[in-house]
Amino acid sequence: MSIEPTLAQPDLHIHWQGEGAPLMLLHGWGMNGAVWQEMASELVALGFRVGAVDLPGFGHSGALPQTTLSGLAHAVLAAESEPVHLLGWSLGGLVATQAALMAPQRVRSLVTLASSPCFQAGPDWPGIKPEVLAQFADQLALDLPRTVERFFALQAMGSPSAKADVRQLKAAVTARPQPAPSALADGLTILASADLRLQLNQLTMPWLRLYGRLDGLVPARTVSQVDALAPQSQSVVLAKAAHAPFISHRADTLAQLKRFYLSH
Repeated sequence: MSIEPTLAQPDLHIHWQGEGAPLMLLHGWGMNGAVWQEMASELVALGFRVGAVDLPGFGHSGALPQTTLSGLAHAVLAAESEPVHLLGWSLGGLVATQAALMAPQRVRSLVTLASSPCFQAGPDWPGIKPEVLAQFADQLALDLPRTVERFFALQAMGSPSAKADVRQLKAAVTARPQPAPSALADGLTILASADLRLQLNQLTMPWLRLYGRLDGLVPARTVSQVDALAPQSQSVVLAKAAHAPFISHRADTLAQLKRFYLSH
């Protein structure tokens, strides 16, 4: 499948370092590519050219007029001409999965970190309660900084090092421009509406799914359900991590990534 350019294609800000096959890192909602600064050099050491992406409307990247999941995936794929390895955290994992579904020949491998094919909870599906996502959407219009601050706390909820995790996330993210309010609102809409569950069995590239057992946003109960939907993928649950394992348990996360990348 060829990737057709969207009518409005933003210039993505991507911080590249290293040499080798391109590995693009996609951040979560409300964040930007700076969250990967501690991890990126470690991945460079594995022989990759690592690109920490600011998704449209976040960090230094311009916003799309109306951000959709397909639009985000288009923007990522259009930013690099050769086939890429994708590693996405949370919302970034959903974007990476969508990109892999849209253009499988362009994605060499897929890693989804503390992510889900469907973030909103439903009958027999654990996730974020619809009222929580709706509350965030309502609060965005009233107090953007406080809403993002509250989401920082949710990211680390359950982690033994929650306060330190929040400090690190906040320091990285606030070093770059504030996210566009429209990108935040559109991102919440994606989290509330996207559902890729029935398409997962189409993915044939090497795929690692990493989870934190204490994650309050992507409950560990989803792991076995996605195992059944995507038996061709590998899943690993980090026992003491929450929603940001690459920050709270970087060595454990890197060990799993190294094992995966060196075996493919």
